[in-house]
Amino acid sequence: MGYDIERFVGYVNEGLLCCVCRDVLEDPLQAPCEHAFCSTCIHGWLVHHHNCPEDRQPLDVAHLRPLFRYMRNDLSRLQIRCRNREQGCEMVCSLESVDRHERECEYGLVGCTNAGCPMQVERRTLEAHLSVCEFRSRECPNGCGYTILSCDDTQHNCVAELRTELELLRSEMICKVEEVRHEMESRLDSQRRHMVQKESLLKNEVEELKGQLSRVMSDVRALLGAERLHRQELEQAELEKRELLELLKSLQREGRSPAAAPATPPARPIAEGLRKASSARSLTLDCIKRKPREVTVI
Repeated sequence: MGYDIERFVGYVNEGLLCCVCRDVLEDPLQAPCEHAFCSTCIHGWLVHHHNCPEDRQPLDVAHLRPLFRYMRNDLSRLQIRCRNREQGCEMVCSLESVDRHERECEYGLVGCTNAGCPMQVERRTLEAHLSVCEFRSRECPNGCGYTILSCDDTQHNCVAELRTELELLRSEMICKVEEVRHEMESRLDSQRRHMVQKESLLKNEVEELKGQLSRVMSDVRALLGAERLHRQELEQAELEKRELLELLKSLQREGRSPAAAPATPPARPIAEGLRKASSARSLTLDCIKRKPREVTVI
C-alpha cells in the first residue's frame, strides 16, 4: 500500500499515484507501458492477473523495472506530514526523510521494555512509564540477591526463595552425580570386558608357548640321547682301535712279518672296527643336522 494522499502538503502529480491503490507510490516499480505501482500492490495483483491493471496489456514480474529517475526525484521532494500528527506531532518533511523522522519521533508509540508489560506509550513518556510500571524489576532490598517485580513485592519471601533455589541446586547436583556414576560404571564395565579378553588371549598364548617349549625339550632330550650314543660308539671304536694297535705291536715283537701272517684273522677285526667307526660318524652327522624347532614368542 502507498502513502495516504491526505498526508501530503500541496499538489501531488497524478503520475506519482499508484494505479492500484490510488495512493502516493511507496517502493515504486514501473511496467514497460510506463504505468507505476507500489511494489506490494503490483506483486499482489500479478498473483491473480497477468496484465497491467491500468491498460490491460500483458505484464509479468520479470518486466517490472525501477521508476524513472526524474519521477523518483519528484517523489522524494514531496512534503508529507508525520503519521503521528493525531498524537500531536506537527512535523512536515520530505518523503525521502519521513521514515527516519518517524523512527525517532517523540510522539510515536513504542512498547514498554519491561518483560510481560503489554502497554504501548509515546516515546517521550516512556521513561515516566518505566518508573511506575508494575512489571519493572529490581533487586531485593533484603539482600537475598533475587530480582523481583514491583507487582510481586508484597509476596516475596527471601527465605522461601532461597530454600527453593537450594532445592533446585540439590536436585541438579543429584542428577549430575547420577550421570557421572552411570558414566563411570559404563567405563568400568567396558574396561573389565577388555581386560577379560586380554586375559583370555594371554592364556592362549601361554598355552601355545608351553606346547612349543615341551616340543623343544623333547627335541633336546632326543639330541642328548643321540649324543650319548654317539659318544659311546666313539669310545668303543677308540677301544677297538687301541686293541688292534696292541695286536699289531705284539705281532711285530714276535717277529712275524705282516706279509707272512694270515690275512683273514687280523683283517676281520680291523674291518669290523672301521665299519663301527663309520656308522658312529654317520649317526653323529645326522644328529648334528637335526635342528630343534624354532620357538615363536607372541
